[in-house]
Amino acid sequence: MTETTAGPAATVPRREGFGPVPDLEAVREGPGAVRVATPFGPDAWLLTRYADVRAMLGDSESFANGWTPADLPGAQERDPRNLSGERAGNLLALDPPDHTRLRRLLTPEFTLRRMRRLEPRVVEIVDAHLDAMARSGPPTDLVASFALPVPSLVICELLGVPAEDQDEFQTRTSLQLDTTLPEERKVALGAEMLAYMRDLVARARRDPGEDLLGMLVRDHADDIADDELVGVGNLLLVAGHETTANMLGLGTLALLRHPDQLAAVRDDPAAAGPAVEELLRWLTIVNSGSPRMATRDVELGGAQVRRGDLVLFNLPTANRDPALVDDPDRLDVTRRGVRHIGFGHGIHHCLGAPLARMEMTIAFPALLRRFPDLRLAVDDDVEFASHRAIHGVETLPVAW
Repeated sequence: MTETTAGPAATVPRREGFGPVPDLEAVREGPGAVRVATPFGPDAWLLTRYADVRAMLGDSESFANGWTPADLPGAQERDPRNLSGERAGNLLALDPPDHTRLRRLLTPEFTLRRMRRLEPRVVEIVDAHLDAMARSGPPTDLVASFALPVPSLVICELLGVPAEDQDEFQTRTSLQLDTTLPEERKVALGAEMLAYMRDLVARARRDPGEDLLGMLVRDHADDIADDELVGVGNLLLVAGHETTANMLGLGTLALLRHPDQLAAVRDDPAAAGPAVEELLRWLTIVNSGSPRMATRDVELGGAQVRRGDLVLFNLPTANRDPALVDDPDRLDVTRRGVRHIGFGHGIHHCLGAPLARMEMTIAFPALLRRFPDLRLAVDDDVEFASHRAIHGVETLPVAW
C-alpha cells in the first residue's frame, strides 16, 4: 500500500452529520490504513477497520501510551493526549505499571454495585430537569436544559464539586474541548482547571467526604499522590460529563429523525439498554482515543508500522464496518450483542462506561415518556458541533 494519501483523507477529518466522513469510509473499504498529517507534528498511521482498531487497542505491549512529546521527531511540545492539562493521573497518557496501579484504585468506584447506589440520585437529577422543562414550557434547547446539566451534575456530585462551582466548571470544560480555540487559550483554560482541581484535592485531604476523591484519600492516602488525584479528577470532570451530555443531545436528535426507533424506546421498558448500545455504536461521538506509539515493528491492516510510528484510529468508521454488523449504517435499536468499541477496548476501555450507560438508560426513556410528543422546534436545521473533540450538537430546539 502507499505511504500517503492525497486529498481530505490526508489529514484527520472531523465529522459530518451522524456518521463518519465519506473519505474515511473509502479508506476503510480500500487500503484500511493510511498515513495522515497531524496537527501536533509528525505524520501518523490512521486505522479505520474494526478488526484492526480492536487488535491495536488490545495490544498495549506493541502500542504504547506512555511516550512523551520529546519522543516525537522535532521534539514537539504539544501532547495530543493531554485532555486533563497534565500527564500525572491521566489514564489516557499512561502505561502499566502506573496505569495498572491507578486503574485498580479507581475501578471499585465504577462497579455495577456502586452505580446502583448512585442510581436513585441520577433519577432525581433527571426528573428535576424534566420538571423544570415542563414548568417553563416549549420550546426549549434540550442541550442547555437537559443534556448538558444532567451528566454535569452527576459527575460533579461523584467528585464532590460544590454546587456553587458547577456552572463555572461546565463552561470551562466545554471550552477545553473546542478544537477551534487558539493554543494559548487552551493552555490558559487547562491551567485554570488544574488550579481548581488542586484546591478540590486539598479540601478532600483535609476533610474527605463520601465522594470519589474523598474515598480515594480515605482508603488509599499513601498510595496516590496529590498530582495524581488532580489528574484523575480533572480527566473525569472533562471526559465524564461532556461525553454523556453529547450522547444525550445527539442521541435524541437521532431518535427524533427515526420515529419508529423513538417509539420503541419510549414504549418498551426493556428497550432502553439495547437502544443505548446501538446509539453508542451508530453515533460513536468520540472520534478517537489518544494516539499510540509503536514499540516494535508490526504489520497491521496491511500497513508496515515501524517502531516509533504514531498510530491513530477512527472509532466511528470502525463501528460502522460491515465486518462488525449487517447494514451498519442503519440505526436499529433492537440489535443485540454487538461488540462495538464506542468505549474503546483493552486496558484503556473507558473506566466510566458503567456510569454513562446508567445515565443514558435512565435519561432517554424518562425524557420520551414525559414528553411523548417531543419534536424538533426547527425545520431540521440543527447545527452539529463538528469543531469539538467530542461530536454532538450545539443546540437542540425541541417542543411538545
